[in-house]
Amino acid sequence: MHHTPIRRALTLVPFALVLLAPAARGGEADALPPAVSNANAQLLSQFFAQGGASPAVLEYRRKLAEYQAARAAFDAEAGAYWSQISEKRKTRNAKRRSGQQVTLDDYVLEHPPLYTGPKRPVNPEPEEAPERPPRKPIPVVADFLRAAQELYQFTPQRPTSEVEFKRAYARYALASGLTREQAVRVYSFETGGTGSYDVQAGIEHGGKRAISTAMGYNQLLTTNSVELLAEQGHEFVRALSDKVARSSGPARQSLEHKLAVLKKMVAHAKSVPDTWSEHEKIGNTAQGWAMHAMVLDVDVGPMLQTHKLLTSVLFARAKGYTRPLTAAELEMMNLTGDGTGLDMVMMPQAMREQVPTSNFFQRGGYERNPVAIRHNTVAKLLAVTDERMDSNGSKAGARELAGVFWISDVVPAKLP
Repeated sequence: MHHTPIRRALTLVPFALVLLAPAARGGEADALPPAVSNANAQLLSQFFAQGGASPAVLEYRRKLAEYQAARAAFDAEAGAYWSQISEKRKTRNAKRRSGQQVTLDDYVLEHPPLYTGPKRPVNPEPEEAPERPPRKPIPVVADFLRAAQELYQFTPQRPTSEVEFKRAYARYALASGLTREQAVRVYSFETGGTGSYDVQAGIEHGGKRAISTAMGYNQLLTTNSVELLAEQGHEFVRALSDKVARSSGPARQSLEHKLAVLKKMVAHAKSVPDTWSEHEKIGNTAQGWAMHAMVLDVDVGPMLQTHKLLTSVLFARAKGYTRPLTAAELEMMNLTGDGTGLDMVMMPQAMREQVPTSNFFQRGGYERNPVAIRHNTVAKLLAVTDERMDSNGSKAGARELAGVFWISDVVPAKLP
């Protein structure tokens, strides 16, 4: 509740009393006419009723009331719309579980309401700023490396050059079943076509501050690294064990230490229930940061980057989608999650042209996503994703990765 400062209110009262002073001398020659006297009395009554508010404050209150009314009306309309989105999603999931065909009627075909009313006005009087907890700093590469050293006495083996990491990624990705088009175009989209193996979201293209822990060619979060170690760790251990068996001397000793560390990480990742929320809890700790440091390793990093995409490919196959995923379709699964992304992927083109993108978002995520709002059908969203891949695919990093994949495809190599 707003309180007018007492000192300012008292400075206004004498002026109001002056307005009534002539009326108090009823019968004298200089008394004001009744109409003027009544107007002054009404003004004083309004003055006290409004708590002595200034015209600017009164205008602010009027505009605030208009804004609140418009916002309440919008929220009621939007709430009903997003409830319908949620119910339709539940219906589609139930149909798929029972093997029924999903049809156009199982989607909301209207676009969501967008707020077009007045903006919240600025209070002309100073307001107490709400107390906000300090923002938790986002860990960066130095933090990941420090955690790996402190918890596991391990430092990832960094590549001697960017192309060395790209070669390792290309060999493993192709041997695992990813295509050159999928890997190169997703890289082009995720990193802008210029990203390095250790690029972190926010610290690229001149950026100075990390905006998330997303790192590398396919932008893995700490939670992704924990989840992949939990779910695919056995494969990582097998591949690295094969490399140990083929090595000798000091190189073998280094690989054996790496393998022992990897096994410990896998065991810890598997120690919690296999859910995103549990993996996220680990990802937000130094333990998760240490695991994320493996993204930087020239042996394990390519495996993590590959399986970030491969899990989506295998998920689609398991759900009966046998056609090779285009890079844009794979990116939709990468961005929105396998289940939501596959919902878009399995849709016939005629339906893609009609179904709004809002069907695949929560309200908050949609309203903060200008790309999904602007390109507001599945077909348009896939098209703009392809366009960005085309544009970024001509940049130096993407061209180099494409060349490395071409050579690796022509001259197959064993897994690392």
